[in-house]
Amino acid sequence: MKNLSVRMAGWSAGHPWRAVAGWLVFVALCLGAGIAVGSNPAASEDFRIGEAGRGEALAADGGLQQRPVEHVLITSRSGPLARDAADAAAREVVTRMRALPEVRTVADPVRAADGSAVRVRVTMEGPELDGKKHVDPLLAQTAAVQEHHPDLRVEETGSPSIGKGVDKLRGDDLARTELIALPVTLVTLLLVFASVAMALVPLLLALTSIAASIGLSMLASHAFPDAGIGTNVILLIGLAVGVDYTLFYLKREREERARAGGSLSPRAVVELAAATSGRAVVLSGLAVAASSATLFLVDDVIFSSIAVGAVVVTLVAVVSSLTVLPALLALLGARAERRAQRRIARGKTATRTGRQRRTGPGRTTTAVLAAVARRPAAALAATVAALLALAAPALSLNLTDLGRETHSRSITAMQGYDRLTAAFPELKAMHQVVVRADAERAPAVTKALRDLARDVADDPRLNGQSSLATSEDGRVSLLQLQVPHYVSADESKDSLRSLRTEHVPATVGRVAGVEVAVTGDVARYADYPTHQKEKLPLVIVALLVVTFAMTVWAFRSVVLGLVGVVLNLLSAAASVGVLVLTFQHSWAEGLLDYESTGSIGSRVPLFLLVILFGLSMDYQVFVVSRIREAVLAGTPTRQAVIEGIGRSATVVTSAAVVMVTVFASFVGLHLMEMKQIGYVLAVAVLLDAFVIRMLLLPALMLLLGEANWWPSRTARRSQGAAGPLPGGQPQQATDDLGTVG
Repeated sequence: MKNLSVRMAGWSAGHPWRAVAGWLVFVALCLGAGIAVGSNPAASEDFRIGEAGRGEALAADGGLQQRPVEHVLITSRSGPLARDAADAAAREVVTRMRALPEVRTVADPVRAADGSAVRVRVTMEGPELDGKKHVDPLLAQTAAVQEHHPDLRVEETGSPSIGKGVDKLRGDDLARTELIALPVTLVTLLLVFASVAMALVPLLLALTSIAASIGLSMLASHAFPDAGIGTNVILLIGLAVGVDYTLFYLKREREERARAGGSLSPRAVVELAAATSGRAVVLSGLAVAASSATLFLVDDVIFSSIAVGAVVVTLVAVVSSLTVLPALLALLGARAERRAQRRIARGKTATRTGRQRRTGPGRTTTAVLAAVARRPAAALAATVAALLALAAPALSLNLTDLGRETHSRSITAMQGYDRLTAAFPELKAMHQVVVRADAERAPAVTKALRDLARDVADDPRLNGQSSLATSEDGRVSLLQLQVPHYVSADESKDSLRSLRTEHVPATVGRVAGVEVAVTGDVARYADYPTHQKEKLPLVIVALLVVTFAMTVWAFRSVVLGLVGVVLNLLSAAASVGVLVLTFQHSWAEGLLDYESTGSIGSRVPLFLLVILFGLSMDYQVFVVSRIREAVLAGTPTRQAVIEGIGRSATVVTSAAVVMVTVFASFVGLHLMEMKQIGYVLAVAVLLDAFVIRMLLLPALMLLLGEANWWPSRTARRSQGAAGPLPGGQPQQATDDLGTVG
């Protein structure tokens, strides 16, 4: 009985226009439903992590939560600041801001200690994360004041305006990467297929899959709130896997058509491709989706958003390869037959050029595989040693939550932020000690917090400024301490550590029946990477289990399951090592346009591991499937390894080039984490396609021999027993690889 992929391909190839129309309707419905329902953005409470998050929850319980704050800074364009002019501008700022419905409070102007600047603090209405949505009226009033005082520099900065600037920069960057990635991908596909129509199919299917996935992710955000990066993930992963899955299918269809030599109908050729590459695409897609789903274990809204985007776009790409792709291939095949018949009618040959028909490996691939086959043990040892050398820098991995100071200075609000923190260094960061207790304990809590403020008043890591607030019901109190250092500075982290382990226990900790937590800018920065490090082992174990289980399910081989785990670990470790070697040092700053922070974004390694483990399964399933087919057709394992890897080399190389192009285009982004993610994924794909699959995998499989298939005995029984079907399809290959559907 035919499996699901073959049945679906057969129906689509037999009813191509219905399948195409159905796919377009599906995409339109997904996108339309998403737009109609709208996205559910993550709220402030969704981002709470660790003790910092617990402190934020305590503060919110008393109405003392952080709110969106903007600062209007007034400085001189040249020379000393004119006091009267600055005061006049500050008064106008206060008057204008207090008239806005988006503004909650406006503080009195504050002059810098050296008299070089005046600032006005503006607190906005609504939650902290919503500030950037409503900051435009404030920016407009600041611009009006600037126009009235041209001799001064009047500018606005703060979390809302910086967040708005970051979003705009991200959007501009993504638009630029698309302008790079799409043409390069199209050129790559043109080189592979030498046909405009065949090159456009993968690109169009990937883009429509992305469109449908964006709509579905908007619906999914009502169960898993969107942290604002879901679309970025869908674009990053969708273009890569969408093109790759279509590429695998297309290449196999062309091979089967060339083998058939016109003896099979376009529908039969498509069914043959579906029985092999179609199955491999399904298995690969399920592997990527399962690997991506392990991110839910992190228990973090950002990684949940990444997981939703990756899972949705991968599954949609698989659906497109099962439904509309066979229909398009059938239409293209029928067109090719008509063109061939017309050529014959004109007395010309119907065959294509040898270059287009060639399906074997190129000279370089043949030479490399021959060298590996001659000395597999030496190739294995040398490759493992090289990968371990690349992985060595990962031992010094320094994870941090990249602070606001790492944002690009092309953002106007960041330029103002630099001038603001230079004139008022106490605004760089702050600690918040939040205490919740019964109302009758309020006097004791207040005394303890004041004692705490006195204890740290002379701490050189702080600046001595503090403020105390209490909720209206007297149950929640908040002490804010200003930190004149960026959150990433050692002074900031050391002061947080002292506060939590020494000062708080010695003061507030002695008051009975209270809940206390230290939150604030520095605590957020410190607690997030700690949370990631705690979850990393859990995710790695889950990934190893998924990789092993999916490989065993695909090939009925425990040995290949273990091989997949080992290869993925080596590939991931080497990729992280290269990442650390590049971004924790300054040697590549000019080349990649960044300033090293001496650290890696806390989200990058987890994202890399999950996506890499999933994408590695693409190549592994596709390559090992070709080897397995040959073995089931009676080819000795040693010969099957060389032939299978050789025959799949062209498509794997093409797929790798597409993926590297997509990922490398993200290296040009201004946002440091996205730059690191794009870089390390591009490196990982290169290592996986050209080192793991061309050197390590064949060497290991050659050394293992028939043990590759343990405990399955089908491969041994198939030696010499399974003949090929018309078009080259092995009789037992589809049954023994596992049934999907």
